[in-house]
Amino acid sequence: MPKAEYRLILKHADEPGYTVDIDCYLRHGGYQVLKKALAMAPDQIIQEVKISGLRGRGGAGFPTGVKWGFINHEKNTKPVYLLCNADESEPGTFKDKQIIYKDPHQLIEGMVISAYANRAHLAYIYIRGEFAKGAEILEKALAEARERNFLGKNILGSGYDLEIYVFRGAGAYICGEETGLIESLEGKRAYPRIKPPYFPAVLGLYMCPTIVNNVETLCHVKHIVEMGGAEYARIGTPNNTGTRIWCVSGDVNKPGYYEYPCGAITFGELLYEICGGIRNGNKLKAVIPGGSSAKVLRADIKYKIPRKKEDGSTEVVEMGLEDIPLDFDTVAATGSMSGSGGIIVMDHTRDMVECLRNIAEFYAHESCGQCTPCREGSLWMKKMLDRICTGGGRPEDSKLLLEVANHIAGRTICAFGEACAWPVQSFVEMFGEEFDAKQRKESSLEILEPLTNRTA
Repeated sequence: MPKAEYRLILKHADEPGYTVDIDCYLRHGGYQVLKKALAMAPDQIIQEVKISGLRGRGGAGFPTGVKWGFINHEKNTKPVYLLCNADESEPGTFKDKQIIYKDPHQLIEGMVISAYANRAHLAYIYIRGEFAKGAEILEKALAEARERNFLGKNILGSGYDLEIYVFRGAGAYICGEETGLIESLEGKRAYPRIKPPYFPAVLGLYMCPTIVNNVETLCHVKHIVEMGGAEYARIGTPNNTGTRIWCVSGDVNKPGYYEYPCGAITFGELLYEICGGIRNGNKLKAVIPGGSSAKVLRADIKYKIPRKKEDGSTEVVEMGLEDIPLDFDTVAATGSMSGSGGIIVMDHTRDMVECLRNIAEFYAHESCGQCTPCREGSLWMKKMLDRICTGGGRPEDSKLLLEVANHIAGRTICAFGEACAWPVQSFVEMFGEEFDAKQRKESSLEILEPLTNRTA
C-alpha cells in the first residue's frame, strides 16, 4: 500500500461537495486564522514564519521568513507591496493552478495574513494569461471577501486596511522571475532587473519594498499561524519543513499532484507505489525533478550524497535515484534541484536527444532577449538540436552544445540563463552516447563552391 498523503494545502480541494464560494470556505473554518493573526503583532507573525523554517515553493527554496525580514520597517518610509506570483509557467508544474481553481479563499486568507505581517496595504495576484478561468474565480472570491469585510477598509474591525487586485499576464515564462514580474506589473517590457541593487525587498514595485511569494508559499503561512511555527516545523525534516505538492507528469500510470511532508517519500515510492509504476511496464530511464529547467537525473547510476552524522561530521552515501528522498537538500546534492516540484518522468522508450530538443525549443521561444548570451545562445542550441535530430549532426556537436551552454550559465541578469543551459549540460553529460549515435561522421550540409568557381 502506498503511503497516505498528508494534505495540508489540498486538504479540502478534492473533497466531494467542496466548492470555491466563501460560504463553503467558512463552513470549513475559513478566515478563523485571519482573526487570530490580526490579534497578533506583525513581527510576531514574521517570527513564527522564521521558526517554521518555511522555504519558498516557487523554485529557489529561499527561507520565507528571512525574505520577509529584509525590510527594515523602523527606517522604511515608503509603501510596502505584497505580490503573489501565480504565473506558474515552468513546464511540468501545475500545483498552484489546483489551489486557485479549487480553494481560492485559502490563498486570499494567506495573502491577507502575509500582507498584514509585512505592513502592506496593497497586494497583487499576478496570474498567467492562460489561467482565464482562474482569474475569474479569484475576482469573484475577492469580491466575496470584501463583502464579508475580510478585505478592504478596517478588516474585521482591526484598523488594518488592505486591497488585493488580480493582474493578468500575457503568457510569458520570464514573468515568473520576480523582477520580470514587477516590470510587467508596472506596464513595461518584462526585462528582469540586475540584483544588486534591485532586490525586491529593497527596490521592488515602484522602487518600494516588495515581498514576492508564490501561491503555495502564501497558503502555508495560514497554517503556520494556525498551528504555530514550532509545530509546523515538526512536519517534514530539518531544513525541509512542511509539506510540498509534487506534480508528476510523463511516463507513469497515475500522473497527478500529490502532497507529502518534505523528505517523507523517495522517488521510488512516489513513482512505483503512489503513481502506480512506469507506464506499460516499461523501465525507468530518467527523471527531471523540479520542472524542465532542472538538471535531468539518470535512473541507472549512483549519486554521492553528503549526509550529516549524529556527531556532526559528514559522510558520503551512495544512492540510486529511486532511494533519494524528496526534499530540497538531497535533490540539490545530486547536482539538480527540486525547484517548483514538477517531476517529469521518462521511460526507456524516450529519445533523450528529442526530449532535449523539445525543452530547448521552449526556452529559445521564451527568452526575453535582454542578455546577449541567453538571447543568442538559446536559439543556437535549439538550431543545433534541430540539426542533430534531422540527420545533419556532426561529431563535434555535443562539445559545441556544451560550450554554448557553458557560456550562458552565470552570464545573464536573471536565472533564465541557467534555466536554458542546465538541461543541455545535464542531458549531454548523462546521455552522451545517445547524442553520439545521432551525430553522423560527416555533415549532410552541402559544401558549396565559391560563386567565382561555378559555371553556368
